[in-house]
Amino acid sequence: MVTESVRADAWVWAVRLYKSRTQATVACRAGHVRVNGDRAKPATHVRVGDRVVVRIGGIDRVVEVRQLLLKRVGAEPAAAAYVDHTPAPPPAEFVAPPSIRDRGSGRPTKKERRQLDRLRGRR
Repeated sequence: MVTESVRADAWVWAVRLYKSRTQATVACRAGHVRVNGDRAKPATHVRVGDRVVVRIGGIDRVVEVRQLLLKRVGAEPAAAAYVDHTPAPPPAEFVAPPSIRDRGSGRPTKKERRQLDRLRGRR
């Protein structure tokens, strides 16, 4: 049996974008899954060539459907079922190294605390 389309929740679960089918269904209902730019309900059909955007942990994964899967498969066949177009994450911001104080020198004074705050970019 050759299918032309698969449910959106089943497909994102089958290609291992979500750990469980329930999580995939909840994500579709919450609007975290988009197919070709439109919000996808769980029963929305996904076809080969469609662009699927999935929000996972605050990050949008952009994938293009290459193969339709009805059931969950291993990691390698799942990765072959889509092309990942997710943009690279932005570079991490510079973080000032922690200040080093001599042991036993006590708490910083108010002036030293202000200098530390300026160094850390807090003021």
